[in-house]
Amino acid sequence: MPGRRFGIRITAMGFALLALNPQGAGAGSPTVLEASIEGDINSVTAAYVSQAVDRAQSQHAGALVLLMNTPGGDGVSMDQIVTTLLNARLPVIVYVSPVGARADSAGLFVAQAADFVAMTPGTNLGSAHPISATGADLTGDLGKKVLNDAVTRIRSLAAMHGRNADWCEKAVRESVNVNADEAVALHVADAKAADLASLLHALDGRQLARPHGGSEALMVAGATVEDAAMSWPQQLLHALIDPNVAYLLLLVAIYGLIAEVSTPGAILPGTVGGISAILALIALSSLPLNLAGVLLVLFAFGLFIADLKAPTHGILTAGGVVALLLGSALLINTGPLGMGVSPWVIGGAAIASALFFGLVLSRVVAARRQPIFVGYETLIGRVGQAREELKPSGLAFVAGALWKATATAGTIPAGTPVRVVGQKGLELSVEPVPAEQLEEARC
Repeated sequence: MPGRRFGIRITAMGFALLALNPQGAGAGSPTVLEASIEGDINSVTAAYVSQAVDRAQSQHAGALVLLMNTPGGDGVSMDQIVTTLLNARLPVIVYVSPVGARADSAGLFVAQAADFVAMTPGTNLGSAHPISATGADLTGDLGKKVLNDAVTRIRSLAAMHGRNADWCEKAVRESVNVNADEAVALHVADAKAADLASLLHALDGRQLARPHGGSEALMVAGATVEDAAMSWPQQLLHALIDPNVAYLLLLVAIYGLIAEVSTPGAILPGTVGGISAILALIALSSLPLNLAGVLLVLFAFGLFIADLKAPTHGILTAGGVVALLLGSALLINTGPLGMGVSPWVIGGAAIASALFFGLVLSRVVAARRQPIFVGYETLIGRVGQAREELKPSGLAFVAGALWKATATAGTIPAGTPVRVVGQKGLELSVEPVPAEQLEEARC
């Protein structure tokens, strides 16, 4: 009995300690997972956000906070992120931060898909008018179709979360943009917050309506914020699949390989071109390529190379520049809300290619106009020196090499300047050069 009473006392003390230590009882402080949408929205971003949502759900986090600073991006990836957020089993908060950040174009759609939108003072959002991959407006029936689809989608997302659907439609139709104060006043965003800690404190206990029905109270005051940053492979891939970076890598790869083929053994151009080609393939495999654009770019460089071989006097180079411009504009199809290769980058690449191949072509044309200096004609008339006495045969130094030489008449002493007057195979026929003709012959 005494042993039993002692055991009961120990058990009671254990429960008391658990009551004093909530973490030991499994009732620790709430956890909030923090992820970031930084830069262009692309396929890597979509996969990363999906992983962040899955991780937050598996850890039973109180909420997922997406720090956002994006000019827009790939429309397909945007749709994937929107779908992920709408079907998340925990509240998702989009926080446009830090100061100077923005949620433009595709970023506006992602923000409106979140359960709560907050903005740091000094940030802005909007500018979601559909554009082509090159940044130009979409026109005609296709433009109307894309515009109406985008309007319907943004209105649905805004209305689903009780926000200002009319202003969101205006952002799509007219590309209007507002700062944090205006966004809250217009009820496009739900709140302003100077930092994440103050945002979580203000949200604690707030009921958020969920897209799939019902509401959920946020218990996030004093929450432990856990960073869910991209892994370094994701960061590298995210940087690579920027359309401009991928395009430039492709050009460097093509230039490097052309230089290596043109000058075998140079090594460096081939090495740089090979590495760039691998990185370009990795980057382009993650981007929505347009086959017509790829073929036009390759065709352009085919024309550049052909113009170096055929006497077209630059006609093929001019055609190559046109093909390069068209192919670059069509190369990456990022959708109506995305951004393809920058027109400035395309223009710079076309000018650089025209200058480079134009310079090479001018040298090729100049070389074609020069007389031929190979074979038999190279040595006839050249002046050299007898390296040993020619009586009548011996060795003579001509054109940087020693040759077997035969004097046409008499004996020629060693060291005498000689002129090549004939050649039979690898044997030269030479004659001495009179002193008065020596200076003239050298000139």
